[in-house]
Amino acid sequence: MVKSFWSKLLTTILIGIQSPLIGAQTGPIKIIVGYPPGATSDLLTRILAEAMSKQLNVPVLVENKPGAAGQLSNLAVKAAAPDGNTLMMTPVATMSIFPHSYAGQIKYDPIKDFVPIAHLSNFQIGLGLANKVPANNLKDYVAWVKSNPMQNSFYGSAASGSLPHFMAVMFAKSAGINLEHVPYKGTASAMQALAAGEISALSTVAADIQSLVDAKKAKLIAVAGEKRSIRFPDVPTFKEQGYDLVANPWYALFAPAGTPSAIVNNLAKAAMDSINDPVVQKKLIDMELEPTGFGPEKLGQILKADLEKWGPPIRESGFKPQ
Repeated sequence: MVKSFWSKLLTTILIGIQSPLIGAQTGPIKIIVGYPPGATSDLLTRILAEAMSKQLNVPVLVENKPGAAGQLSNLAVKAAAPDGNTLMMTPVATMSIFPHSYAGQIKYDPIKDFVPIAHLSNFQIGLGLANKVPANNLKDYVAWVKSNPMQNSFYGSAASGSLPHFMAVMFAKSAGINLEHVPYKGTASAMQALAAGEISALSTVAADIQSLVDAKKAKLIAVAGEKRSIRFPDVPTFKEQGYDLVANPWYALFAPAGTPSAIVNNLAKAAMDSINDPVVQKKLIDMELEPTGFGPEKLGQILKADLEKWGPPIRESGFKPQ
């Protein structure tokens, strides 16, 4: 009987040594981001990857998979094994906007094909103008467009059907003007076009345009948040300037559907601990991002609420993908 007891104890110890902790990551983790290097989403992902690697004690790599306005990354993660080793960092657009603006065309379901991990941050959408535009606020910009709509109405965004594109569509409708959209393949090329004066305006993530504003190669005249931007406190919101347009866009981390709850919880804790790190928070704030650090349950609630919120106005806008 004594021999049997010690035999069972030894077996238990050996199994414990050979088996990883439930929910622990045992191999490199890859976070796929659907935008090119240098964009805010890419920089945020790299900051998060470095911090999560320390939390989990495993390598966390970043893979850029730009294309189809971020949809390629969603498809790649949808098809990945649900083992916690392949994750997706995405802005609100691919999960809450595209299901409406590209209804019937996207090949993933934001609810059924993914598991929420962590809500990372909120950010601001802004409207920037080229220096050639003789306007420093929305009222003057609208008047300028109306003065010569054939020449003055061209604006850009980093992707057709994205939240910045949609915000400009809604603004044009509210202002009673026609704006001609010029979609670019990523933020960098859109910013270059604005700085060169090839387009008059750019609807984009406010943080992305900061370098142009700092270099006095463009100007920011409005942000779409409930309150003013941390980095641009002198720039009024759309609402302050008489347009009832508000957006609270976000970045979040997701895993493929079917990922075990123990792994989800482990990843969520690592992501939230990373976002709550003071060093990480300072980096995000410097990028004009508002750190959040919400867990899977709250992220799931936010996702469902935004899906319901954006459907009616997108349909009412009459937007059709190119």
